[in-house]
Amino acid sequence: MMNKLSLFGLFLAVLGAIFLVIPRFSTQQTHDVAQIGGLTVLAQESTSYTIPTMVSGVALVLGLGLIGVGLYRRR
Repeated sequence: MMNKLSLFGLFLAVLGAIFLVIPRFSTQQTHDVAQIGGLTVLAQESTSYTIPTMVSGVALVLGLGLIGVGLYRRR
């Protein structure tokens, strides 16, 4: 069983690797623009986010380091 430090390191490493491969993602939100009686007008807004490569790389290296420290402490 992995300890909490190694588990958090694994989470960071996986997240860093995913964002190195796919650095851009977008979300969509639906807003009510107007409501007249039973008629509702909706607007869909799309927002795009880009994760910098440096942040992804640091998360990956830090995660791998935490996994190493966690495994070293386990001994």
